[in-house]
Amino acid sequence: MPHTWSSRPLYEIKAGLFRGLSHPYRIRILELLADGQEHTVSELIEGTELEASHVSQHLSVLRRNRLVASERRGSFVHYRLTSPRVADLLAVARTLLGEMAADDSRLVEGFADLPEIPAHDR
Repeated sequence: MPHTWSSRPLYEIKAGLFRGLSHPYRIRILELLADGQEHTVSELIEGTELEASHVSQHLSVLRRNRLVASERRGSFVHYRLTSPRVADLLAVARTLLGEMAADDSRLVEGFADLPEIPAHDR
């Protein structure tokens, strides 16, 4: 029988969250959704340059880990972050990585090319 969130220790729940974040394309999908808008699968395919089946698999993992929510409207499914805190987490990770890479000029230059992750009101 699978464990529910309420019956698991917090450190296990956190590990599951980070497993959900542990793929570069899932991070990219979350970054695309971090603009605060809803996006269709077609838009996410365009933003990731992945095949539809791969985007769908990654979205499934993100939904299972409660990072994204979806809503069907007509023939389209729209995706959004479940919370602005997800975008905040991405922004904090980027800042931390920038600090860790501060002594490597190649990495610092690469950070300048990354799209901005919008700040959200708390």
